[in-house]
Amino acid sequence: MNYPVIDPIIVELGPVALRWYGLMYLLGFAAFYFLGKYRINRGLVDGWTAEEIGDAMFYGVVGVLVGGRVGFAFFYGFDQLIEDPLWLFKIWTGGMSFHGGLIGVIVALFVYGWRKNRSPLAVTDFAAPLVAPGLGLGRLGNFINAELPGRVTESVGLQFPCDAVRGLNMTCFGEFETVTRHVSSLYQMTADGLVLFVVVWWFARKSRSLGQVSGCFLIAYGLMRITTEFFRAPDAGIGFVALDFLTMGQLLSIPMLALGIYLVMRKTHA
Repeated sequence: MNYPVIDPIIVELGPVALRWYGLMYLLGFAAFYFLGKYRINRGLVDGWTAEEIGDAMFYGVVGVLVGGRVGFAFFYGFDQLIEDPLWLFKIWTGGMSFHGGLIGVIVALFVYGWRKNRSPLAVTDFAAPLVAPGLGLGRLGNFINAELPGRVTESVGLQFPCDAVRGLNMTCFGEFETVTRHVSSLYQMTADGLVLFVVVWWFARKSRSLGQVSGCFLIAYGLMRITTEFFRAPDAGIGFVALDFLTMGQLLSIPMLALGIYLVMRKTHA
């Protein structure tokens, strides 16, 4: 079965275009806001108001966009960045990194906490249960754009458009490949958007020690990213970056997994 070809542009008015990928980001930010209000109204968090959600989200949005783009440039496109430093600012060409975005969000929320006289970990604990839907929607945007090609499989999958896999398969000519690939974008959409949400939301339903909810998020995401990457083709031009089987996404997930374990377990050693 061929990969469904979907126009990435929903509507275009002159020079302005609304893209599916951008819409996924907007829906993710909306989910963050309304889930945050729900937790406040149900008394699941203390010391937060609905107005503060908007302030924290603004910092988070800046962190996602700046960190995601800078992270992508350094982790996945460093050679291109060296050749053309201005490419960093050409965001319309695409390219965002989750791990870069995560670093950006952490820095932004730490700044928010410092300005509001809040513990940085208290801010990330508040945000951690709210972000998974946005991650899942982002992967749905990847699916619509025919991005994140999966590894070749003889089981269930789809045949990707040649334009989407030319960097992985230089012999692909015509409209579609003749091989079947895992649809890794949907695998990661399910893992990041649904499973991650359920795990962290469930963990955060009770009062936890400072930093533990943040740690749960890091552990759950790290484990699922490492697992789902085995179905995703290594990035073109990068390939495996360690031990001949670890991708960049897996390598970057290891330190966040270690940090998550520390945050969850540190109370035991206090």
